[in-house]
Amino acid sequence: MRCSARRVAGWSGSADPARRRRAAIIAALGIGQIIVWGSSYYLIAVLARPIAASTGWPLPWVVGGSSVGFLVSGLLSPRIGRRIEAEGGRRVLGASAVLLAAGLLALAAAPSLPLYLAAWALLGAGMGAGLYDPAFAALGRMYGEQARSAITAVTLFGGFASTVCWPLSAWLVERAGWRGACVAYAAINLLVVLPLYALALPPSDAPAASPRHGARGTQDPPARRGAAFVLVAASTTLSAVVSTLISVHLLTVLQARGATLGAAVAVGALLGPSQVGARVLETAFGRRAHPVWGLLGSSVLMAVGLAVLFAAPGAAGAAIVLYGSGAGLRSIVRGTVPLALFGPQGYAALMGRIAMPSLIGQAAAPVLGGLLMARAGADATVLLLVAAAVLNIVPALLLLPLARRPA
Repeated sequence: MRCSARRVAGWSGSADPARRRRAAIIAALGIGQIIVWGSSYYLIAVLARPIAASTGWPLPWVVGGSSVGFLVSGLLSPRIGRRIEAEGGRRVLGASAVLLAAGLLALAAAPSLPLYLAAWALLGAGMGAGLYDPAFAALGRMYGEQARSAITAVTLFGGFASTVCWPLSAWLVERAGWRGACVAYAAINLLVVLPLYALALPPSDAPAASPRHGARGTQDPPARRGAAFVLVAASTTLSAVVSTLISVHLLTVLQARGATLGAAVAVGALLGPSQVGARVLETAFGRRAHPVWGLLGSSVLMAVGLAVLFAAPGAAGAAIVLYGSGAGLRSIVRGTVPLALFGPQGYAALMGRIAMPSLIGQAAAPVLGGLLMARAGADATVLLLVAAAVLNIVPALLLLPLARRPA
């Protein structure tokens, strides 16, 4: 009896540190995602006009810096995925903090528009190594098929990036100017994100998670896996383009359709909470369902939300809640669907390949959206977004036959 009790106690003692270790990794990645997203993807929304006003550079070119960053991150993402697959995420994610800091310092010091765009290229390298896809790849390598809950938890943190960093960016610009804000974010990446990753993530030479016997990713024939990969990549890319267009042009669309600036901002503010709310619901109720069902739900919610926005401008608030819920689920299924369909073997490299077209699409989206808004107007732009979102339901429907068992 005593031996049995000791064994139980020993098992519990070993399990608790493992759970604490997992929680520390999730917290480190989650906090890192808030800062990384806030100091790159969400940065230009607050800094664009102050930069244009102080430098005299054309606003479209200032905003276009983010497109340069997305293009670079997309081109680098397959190589980054392979690197994580080979050695784990610690070095790559740590390098992202250094690259982002270097890019932000170059941004702060940029004396001319070409050097400003070059700084965004450096930021793009940091984005490619530090946003969701590399974080998901690192979690998939560490936990294999058990990474789903960790991926969901990290997206819960990431959902607060704009909520935390938009006010912080505005405060920094007011106190220190846009160049001072860039320097401050560079310091945060070096003094907060880099130590978090260095202390919490396992050593880079940690062994990769081995796939469980019988996993779907080890059984499907190559042709079927290839078709599934194309469908997942197409869905991810189309969703990324739609989401980028909405994030860049939502306030302009709402104002063009009769809303005041204050009302447009109030409606836009619903986007973040609805994304986080959907992720909380998925965490609570979606664990038993195959992630492909989440992909379908995400696509349908985004399409319905945009359709309501087009057909009933007066119901813009409800439309954004529906759309935002779908976008919140999308961040989760971006990582969990490939893991469930293809298994953990080669997952990190696969995430890099999937990320490449979506990031390049995000690079082109702001420019294409601006041209469409200028030439066709807000109504035509929203109608095109509705059509794209409805089309994006098709890949999820085609993937449903692969969801034969709970993930």
